[in-house]
Amino acid sequence: MKVLGIETSCDETGLAVYDSARGLLAHTLHSQVAMHDAYGGVVPELASRDHIRRVVPLTERVLAEAGCTLADLDGIAFTQGPGLAGALLVGASIANALGFALGKPAIGVHHMEGHLLSPLLSDPRPAFPFVALLVSGGHSEFYGVRAVGDYTLLGQTLDDAAGEAFDKTAKLLGLPYPGGPALAKLAVHGHRAAAVLPRPMQDSGDLDLSFSGLKTAVSILARKEPLSQQRKADLARAFEEAIVDVLVAKSMAALDQVGLSRLVVAGGVGANTSLRERLHAAAAERGAKVFFPDLQFCTDNGAMIALVGALRLEQGTTTNYAFSVQPRWPLAAARSSADAVS
Repeated sequence: MKVLGIETSCDETGLAVYDSARGLLAHTLHSQVAMHDAYGGVVPELASRDHIRRVVPLTERVLAEAGCTLADLDGIAFTQGPGLAGALLVGASIANALGFALGKPAIGVHHMEGHLLSPLLSDPRPAFPFVALLVSGGHSEFYGVRAVGDYTLLGQTLDDAAGEAFDKTAKLLGLPYPGGPALAKLAVHGHRAAAVLPRPMQDSGDLDLSFSGLKTAVSILARKEPLSQQRKADLARAFEEAIVDVLVAKSMAALDQVGLSRLVVAGGVGANTSLRERLHAAAAERGAKVFFPDLQFCTDNGAMIALVGALRLEQGTTTNYAFSVQPRWPLAAARSSADAVS
């Protein structure tokens, strides 16, 4: 199965071609970070308009790089949700128009399912079943994953997601957009134990998370004394260590709860170096393995959408081109919803 994947859920236009037999053939990405930087965050209308400008030229480029034509495709996958409604509609409308014109299926994909399965693009690939930690700008969740489309929610954030907390805390410290990577870079220069922050819900006895209070704790410390560059670095390090401590502790608890030894970590926060190192170390101590997507596939990309589209197509997904988008869409409902509208 050869599938074109289209990702337009937020501020990155991602296109890819994935072949079930040969793997990823080509992928390309346009990021809107520079455009949104002036506003300190994503402006939905600007994001949608930029996707319209980029998606057709990027489609032509990725097909050329993959060495195939539209006629060679077996299907077109698109991000159906969650995300910004206008941005999602760009990818959904183009995918379904292409599918209708070519007489090929158009497959709606859950954005977080793409992240969850993105380590399947790497080598070695994790085998089912496994525990998945999804950590991105808007999601911090644990899932038990038995097979493609078979996901059980084990725990989730009760307020801010980890990536959201990174971005908000970075803004408190006067760091540029996007805040998460900037904060992690600054944290390298911080002094250990120069600031003390709580570990929210680390010992709560369940797999739920909470990071809003951690952001507030940083805000309180930031107001106590002038924010020199070193003080900013100290707070950044303390914040990052607190987030990582909680995620590592909860991840190990999730493995224990379901009795598995494979952990998949996906989403933008999964690119954090400290988190990767700590999880690998903690897993090794108990004979477990951790799987991450390649760094280029941690953030939004078309490759993960094309991959899931190919997997869905192999399961017999059909289409009637009566598409919709789902800005809010629980991952646990992805299978039934995808079957209903695809």
